Amino acid sequence: MTTLHIKNMVCDRCKKVIKDELTNLGVEVHAIELGVIDIDSKSVDLESIVNALEAHGFELIENKEEILVEGVKVFLISMIDQLPIQRKNKLSTMISDELGRDYSSLSKVFSQREHITIEKYFLRLKLEKVKELIQDGSHSFSQIASILDYSSINHLSGQFKQETGLSMSEYKTMFQSDRKPLDKIV
Repeated sequence: MTTLHIKNMVCDRCKKVIKDELTNLGVEVHAIELGVIDIDSKSVDLESIVNALEAHGFELIENKEEILVEGVKVFLISMIDQLPIQRKNKLSTMISDELGRDYSSLSKVFSQREHITIEKYFLRLKLEKVKELIQDGSHSFSQIASILDYSSINHLSGQFKQETGLSMSEYKTMFQSDRKPLDKIV
């Protein structure tokens, strides 16, 4: 069995696309999670796999630092997907526990590779989710703040305005579809 680390897997659709592509290549997929695939090592034609991944905007990751960075991203994206966000510990502790690494070293590697802090990346993920929830129209701003674990609507509103240049009401009125795909947030 061979484990492959894949960059830019951000959702279940990504997993399906990759599994379908690998199956079409005759690769036996044993397990697939965001960012990680276990395949039968006997059926590996690495060049074909790389080409299939790249055709859909994914990349094979072999560098240990890049694997860590992708692990942080996958964990944060999974937090956003499991709404409402429920944190029992500080974000840094949760990331450290999930990846089994010291947070300061993870933070340093992440910042060097992505040119953004983990906290800023997580903020951007949350704000993209805010945009999605505003466009959905089924939640009030207060509910959105609560769902995304903001201490208050004012805190969320301030961050939203600072990052987008618009108030949440202005954004709702304009109903802009300027959301970024999760794999493009940096």
